[in-house]
Amino acid sequence: MDSLAELTDKLRGFAEERDWEQFHSPKNLAMALIVEAAELVEPFQWLTAEQSQALDPARLEQVRQEIGDVLIYLTRLADRLGIDPVAAAHDKMAINAAKYPVERVRGNAAKSTEYGEP
Repeated sequence: MDSLAELTDKLRGFAEERDWEQFHSPKNLAMALIVEAAELVEPFQWLTAEQSQALDPARLEQVRQEIGDVLIYLTRLADRLGIDPVAAAHDKMAINAAKYPVERVRGNAAKSTEYGEP
């Protein structure tokens, strides 16, 4: 399997070979990402929580492909902006750990603004 860095390089090359860099502005990539994220939601529409955990093979493949699209656009966006998405995720996890301390939020899905940040 490719690392995220290898995927980033492959996606960059793919876009360059097709002269698509001109279309891959951060704005356009962010918009495309949102479209793909919306398409990821569609297979789950009208399912119960239980049904969403036991997808039939065709629906699971549809979800798999949409996850691929989301990752592609997110990776391209991060690359165009010079952001390391893994480092950004680690940084955000540290922020979330401080914002949502285990002893205050365990088993509670409320936003930090609903229970009062420390």
